[in-house]
Amino acid sequence: MKNKFFKKNNNVKINDILLSINKKKQKKNYKINDIKELETATDQDITFFHSMKYLEFVKKTKSKIIITHKKFIKIIPKKIKIVEVKNILLAVAQVTSLFYPNALNDNFDKEVNYIDKKNYPELLFGKNVIIGKNVKIGKNCSIGHNTIIERNVVIGNNCNIGSNVIIKNTIIGNNTNILDGAIVGKKGFGFFPGNKKNIRYAHIGAVIIGNNVEVGCNNTIDRGSLSNTIIGDGTFLDNQVHIAHNVKIGKNCIITGQVGFAGSTTIGSRVMIGGQAGISGHLTVGDNVQIGGGSGVIKNIPSNSKVMGYPAKNLKNFLKENK
Repeated sequence: MKNKFFKKNNNVKINDILLSINKKKQKKNYKINDIKELETATDQDITFFHSMKYLEFVKKTKSKIIITHKKFIKIIPKKIKIVEVKNILLAVAQVTSLFYPNALNDNFDKEVNYIDKKNYPELLFGKNVIIGKNVKIGKNCSIGHNTIIERNVVIGNNCNIGSNVIIKNTIIGNNTNILDGAIVGKKGFGFFPGNKKNIRYAHIGAVIIGNNVEVGCNNTIDRGSLSNTIIGDGTFLDNQVHIAHNVKIGKNCIITGQVGFAGSTTIGSRVMIGGQAGISGHLTVGDNVQIGGGSGVIKNIPSNSKVMGYPAKNLKNFLKENK
């Protein structure tokens, strides 16, 4: 699927990739379509494997070329060509920049204008509302004062966007409310620490917000790096919630104030999380889970669990230990 938000270089070949990560060129120099995650890569894409957490995906991937470390070579299917590197994620960042050279630039949209009633005759909007090119807004929507909606954003029907909101790189469903001060679709906190400087990597994903969602005041929802950040239908986010890149939250969840999600964690449906809980990255939380306020989740949580504390543990055990 074509990336709606970032322009792709369609002339990247395998030797371009090899040279970008300081590897030798090969004789057969063929075109590569894109860089994608294991589960979404086609046989025309390059992908990467950096953690045993994604073992099931590497066995099923359609990609024929994979960037990885020598410690993982034995578990990569033999039909896949291996590009061995010392730092997998740094190599992925360098390759991503080949395909999407402008994605590191997260500056403001220079081509926005004050909203024109002629273009949105059914829209109710406040003062100083700024809109970019190719923005689509559905029927019966409202936008508050001083809000900025940058290019290519899609907003469904019956949506209310508050004041002082910034939205970019985002698709929003129907009947959804984005409250005052929310910032949606900025790049995530993705970088590699170095001795001389920290190295940022490009975020080419989007934020996908479903139907009947409420995003509270001063929420920050980062766009994905390679995949998308997703908020499922019917989920409610309280004020001051932070959702990092690539997080997937299921349907009809209740996330209360000051909860933070680290990157690439997946949350099931009908999950309830109490205030000031922290959820570490690259985890899976099942359906119907309840997480007590102030908890620190550092391991996967199976469906239908109730947990609390740091590290988060079964609620009954927590209460026994803290009588």
